[in-house]
Amino acid sequence: MSLFSNLSSLFGPQTKQKQKFPAQPGKQGAQKQERKSVTPPPVIPIAQPQQKQPQPVQIDRDTQEKAREIIVEAKAEALAIRSKAERETQENARNLEEQQRLLNQKLDRIDERLSSMDKREQDLDKSRKELEKAAEDLKLERDKLTKKLESVAELTREEARKSLFADLDEQLSKEKARFVRQKEEEAKEEAGEKVQEILIDAMKHGATDYVPEYTISVVQLPSEEVKGKIIGKSGRNINAFEHETGVDVDLDTSPTEVRLSCFDPVRREIARISLERLIKDGRIQPTRIEEVVTKVRQEIDKVTFEAGKKLCHDLGVYNFPVDLMRMIGKFKFRFSYGQNMIAHTLEETKIGIKLASELGLDVNTVKLGCLLHDIGKVSEEAEGSHVELGVKIAQQFKLPQAVIDCIAQHHEDEPFSGPEQVLVYIADAISGARPGARYENYDAYVKRLQQLEEIATKYPQVKQAFAIQAGREVRVILMPEQSKDDDVTVLSSKIRDEIKTSMTYPGTVTVSVIREVRAQAIAT
Repeated sequence: MSLFSNLSSLFGPQTKQKQKFPAQPGKQGAQKQERKSVTPPPVIPIAQPQQKQPQPVQIDRDTQEKAREIIVEAKAEALAIRSKAERETQENARNLEEQQRLLNQKLDRIDERLSSMDKREQDLDKSRKELEKAAEDLKLERDKLTKKLESVAELTREEARKSLFADLDEQLSKEKARFVRQKEEEAKEEAGEKVQEILIDAMKHGATDYVPEYTISVVQLPSEEVKGKIIGKSGRNINAFEHETGVDVDLDTSPTEVRLSCFDPVRREIARISLERLIKDGRIQPTRIEEVVTKVRQEIDKVTFEAGKKLCHDLGVYNFPVDLMRMIGKFKFRFSYGQNMIAHTLEETKIGIKLASELGLDVNTVKLGCLLHDIGKVSEEAEGSHVELGVKIAQQFKLPQAVIDCIAQHHEDEPFSGPEQVLVYIADAISGARPGARYENYDAYVKRLQQLEEIATKYPQVKQAFAIQAGREVRVILMPEQSKDDDVTVLSSKIRDEIKTSMTYPGTVTVSVIREVRAQAIAT
């Protein structure tokens, strides 16, 4: 920019002055030639004022000097720019050359790797083909050997396997029978008498009265005319009563009876008391029904709390959460297989306490476990078994983990975590399985007997099987020609183990296996 600024400063303002200077010789000759070719108009001399003529020679020299300086400076600057450009060009060329060299090296390495990978892949394909061929050869050789062995032994593979296992079972049957018999004798000698004494004493200590109960409550009517009041105009009274109490009212069974049906015993009890009071009062109408049911519901809440409090105090459990005590009180109106829950809980807890004292275990854990083992049956939640609901309730009240384990394991839904949990299970089984404690559904009873007989008769050496003593014993009769004496002990153990794993039953089931050989001859 300095070169062009110098040129502009030199030639810009002096343009007019250059027109006043005389033309150079070369230029004058050119002008003369132009003048010869073009005829100028006649020049009329005009008088001009006298002016002082500048000295063109000196001004022209200064201009030339300055022009030379500018040219020299321009050449020097142009040379510097050119040299700089050449250096940059050379540097870029060297960089490009170096990059090209590196790229060439990388390409060479990539080519080497690709070639090595191709070679390796070819080697792998070759090895895989060799292995496949070797595997086929081995398979053919094995098939040949198998056929040769079968032809020599005159048995197929499955027949040989069955024969081997049959021989092994026959060899070990005597050992198994002797081992089972020895262990049973040892267990009987060491624990039989002591266990009987402990269980009998605990059952005697915890025995309670038993009152059967069903899912229906009956209310006696003073006369048949009361049914009309209960029904009301267009059935509004009976509809209001069923809606308020949540029970079904049956008026068709008897002229002087009303049956209240509901699976919730607390609702059924509230409905029974409310209906008795409405009949006694005589004012049976929707508004009065709502008032009486609300009042009875409050009274039942107090009754359940007192029942839970009494049960806890009878068992020596104090400082118990009030809400949990009120929940336990619902056992008063809850029945399981016809067995009242308060009676069952009281009996089971007494048995558990006695067993824990005899065995030197933690009595408090067993006591709380027996008291709360069925707490899930009175839970207000509908989803889940009573074991799962009971565990949730125990966790909500932050009970000890040992007590929670007692609730979770009292039906063997989980493996036992300690002896206290086993005692709760035993006490529950004793209380529920004692004679007269519970009634059973006839269909379920027949189904259990059939299942016991099916388990026993599926063995090929069994001729007949009978479930007797209300399903507490299975009597199995073997075919003597297809069995041995040792099979009696082994088969009884197998049937016993399968009954344990596949069935749910109260108390115990005795398996009796009988094998008898008879011979008869007649002399004439």
